[in-house]
Amino acid sequence: MPGDAYVFSAPLWRWPAKDAWHFLSLPEDVTDDIDARWGRTGGFGAVPVEVSIGATTWRTSLFPDSQRGCYVLPVKKAVRVAEGLAEGTVAEVELRVRA
Repeated sequence: MPGDAYVFSAPLWRWPAKDAWHFLSLPEDVTDDIDARWGRTGGFGAVPVEVSIGATTWRTSLFPDSQRGCYVLPVKKAVRVAEGLAEGTVAEVELRVRA
């Protein structure tokens, strides 16, 4: 897989809508480095990634969030349950871009 892993901590937050998704916001320096090295490759500016939180690893995409000025990482329910994550929980994340 190209590139080094990005390792960071971020609190889990819920999109403010019914049946909303949960996300983590990437730190500004990680967002800037991903933009500089890979740019936005997919539809909606998505960037394909492989992510590990705890013992769970999965593939997904990052999405740019203009309100927050960073990429956001969706965290599906199966991961939240497996890793005991609730809204506000700080997650330790390892992420690699799958460009």
